[in-house]
Amino acid sequence: MKITGSETTILKVPEDEPLANMPEAEGRFRPVVIVRLRTDNGLEGIGLTFYGGAMTGSLCKAVDELAELTVGADPMRVEAVIESLRATGDSAGPGGIFSLALSAIDTALWDIKGKALEQPLWKLLGGHRDRVPTYASGALRRGLTDDQAAQAARTLVEKGFTQMKTQMALPGNPTPADEIRRVRTVREAVGPDITLMCDINQRWRPEQAIDIGSRVEDVGLFWLEDVTTADDYQGLARVTAALNTPIAGGEYLYGIRPFRQMIEARSVDIVMVDIVRAGGVTPWMKIAAMAEAFNLPIVSHVMPEILVHLVAACPNGLTVEYMPWMLALYEETPAIENGDLVLPDKPGLGLKFDEKAITAFTA
Repeated sequence: MKITGSETTILKVPEDEPLANMPEAEGRFRPVVIVRLRTDNGLEGIGLTFYGGAMTGSLCKAVDELAELTVGADPMRVEAVIESLRATGDSAGPGGIFSLALSAIDTALWDIKGKALEQPLWKLLGGHRDRVPTYASGALRRGLTDDQAAQAARTLVEKGFTQMKTQMALPGNPTPADEIRRVRTVREAVGPDITLMCDINQRWRPEQAIDIGSRVEDVGLFWLEDVTTADDYQGLARVTAALNTPIAGGEYLYGIRPFRQMIEARSVDIVMVDIVRAGGVTPWMKIAAMAEAFNLPIVSHVMPEILVHLVAACPNGLTVEYMPWMLALYEETPAIENGDLVLPDKPGLGLKFDEKAITAFTA
């Protein structure tokens, strides 16, 4: 089997908030690049990437150029194909647009491999379990008022979510009291039995994280996420050592090597990996193994329809972020039952683009 060609498309995906119907802002779109890798036996692998922002056209061109280099290659030899792409373009990386583009190719290759072997990706990668916990994300954002956040949180509970994530580092110039009030508001809305995480998105200094984090420890957060600058490994380690609440981080890191620095510095208690920034399925699983060697759990960032396979495949997978950014692109996505995502039996990613949606979202 050989790769014969590819097709890329730029999409503008609406930033809807379907989980609690509480969008932070109306009418916003997220630029996304999708790729289809095609083979001489009729199989097609799909992948996607984003974070290009105003440079999404450049990102699409990078995906095009890397995909062209795979023509004639055997898609079953994923490591060989990816290494050949690194040899031609790694001087433009290893982070940034190179990694973002590579992730789409890598994911599409694994989709082809799963289809060729008639196995779902989660089984191909290890098959540790066939369902994984998931948490609602994106509905309790910092731009909401306290009343809106409380209402959205109650809606998530009514929908059966047992895990969910909120945010601190509120807009404007909030005082520590403002921050503390928000997270207590959400906790009071959902009750004591809901697993509640909180994301800071790198907006605090280490001393702020220690101060505010220590004052909300009685809230019982499952983790505080990205409390300060992602590559301030020493600052993160200070926070992790100072707080009883577990610290999660890693989604902003590119490739594999920074995770070694983060893990060896004991910067986090929970390793979070973004598949797009990491460079695809292949490096994501390697980072998961690295985390396992240090007795650390691993969690996903966005794209639950794909990341559910990876978290389910490895023994240290903890939970899947249910961020519905891209769900509208597919005909069907994994179902949620009793707070768990159920792994699909279809081969590869088990996903098929909804062509009507693709047409509607094409930029």
